[in-house]
Amino acid sequence: MKRIITILSAAVLLSLLPQPLRAQWRVGVNTGATYNHYSIDKQYMTDYHFEGAWGVSTGVMTQYNFTDWLGIRGELNFTQRNYRHKRNVYADRLNYHYKNDYLLLPVAANFSFGGKSLRGFMNLGVYGGYWLNSHRSGKDFASLGEREFIVSENLAFSPEKDQRWDFGYTAGIGIEWRFDAHWAVQAEALGYYSVVSSTKQYMTHVKDYRYNTTVGLQAGVLYLF
Repeated sequence: MKRIITILSAAVLLSLLPQPLRAQWRVGVNTGATYNHYSIDKQYMTDYHFEGAWGVSTGVMTQYNFTDWLGIRGELNFTQRNYRHKRNVYADRLNYHYKNDYLLLPVAANFSFGGKSLRGFMNLGVYGGYWLNSHRSGKDFASLGEREFIVSENLAFSPEKDQRWDFGYTAGIGIEWRFDAHWAVQAEALGYYSVVSSTKQYMTHVKDYRYNTTVGLQAGVLYLF
């Protein structure tokens, strides 16, 4: 009896799978724009002001579809997570733009719905990342003499302070148009929510937590095997 139930259960599961597509690999490239929000505990520095900033993102992706509505997707993306830093009192004299380059590796479950050519999809998963480099540009002033100067420099990482490894959650929603048996294009809105502070807690009495939350729009071209 147990064997019969097992066979019947397997048959039911197989019958639920769409017949035209049991499994399928796909690879592609994507590019787009990002907007990053930098969350920081300013402690007593109430005059400090941080704003989000735009950046770019580009990468490669691969996906394996178990059925026509469920798959697993992995990407390797170069993503900028930029922000601006000002002081309210000196907004016209102190204004920095930070450009931060990250390498992100999101892995997500892909859920899709719709027809054969035009389909919607949603991605839910996690990501790991690594902070590649940081650049600061803008203007500042010397308090002695009131002299203003322009700044443009690459910032060196501190092993004691900077946390270069990152981890968090990712989600996206988009639309796909399969215009050929082996080719498709996608447009997607997505987000990365970091749960790891970009600074280590190197101070004894003051906790300095800083987090990146990045949203973006990207378009991609895929080849379906």
